[in-house]
Amino acid sequence: MNPIFIQPPQVAWASGALSEGPLLRKSTRIQDLAGIFVDEQARQKMPDDLIVYDVEMLATSPAEGELYTGVTHLYPGKIGHEYFMTRGHFHNRREQGEVYFGLRGSGLLLLQNEQGEARLERVFAGSVHIIPGFTAHRLINTGDDVLSALAVWPAVAGHDYAALANGFSLRVIEENQSVQVKEAKNG
Repeated sequence: MNPIFIQPPQVAWASGALSEGPLLRKSTRIQDLAGIFVDEQARQKMPDDLIVYDVEMLATSPAEGELYTGVTHLYPGKIGHEYFMTRGHFHNRREQGEVYFGLRGSGLLLLQNEQGEARLERVFAGSVHIIPGFTAHRLINTGDDVLSALAVWPAVAGHDYAALANGFSLRVIEENQSVQVKEAKNG
């Protein structure tokens, strides 16, 4: 018998680059993030095509029982005093959880339940984050380098951005050259 060996997909832990599999890529630009940052006027002054984050995903079946695997590369920067961040979302199927693995850079994972209770976890190379169901989540880059995190989540989870129309209850800003957490005024 001659066994068949298949080369699985790979992630370069130092950079977060995915390889050895069919990949999907999506870039989120400043123009895509209207209403996400507190200082909308500062966002509008940025070049529309400036990329805030890229997501690379292994092309996987969206069927029940399958898992998506992807890496978010969140670039350093600020809109006004607020650090670059991902849009953030609940899952359409709220009971579905997710796991993040910090690969490089430094930042925060903002977690918020449906009652608006929020908490932050530090993200760094080697950190592991278990995101329970019924929990919205957002990455925030508080460092000077790209923040990359590998994520694994159920293919059927979906993304619900509309549930966060009023935003998260916490904002992360730079004040006096340090990271500060403030309660959001509108949610």
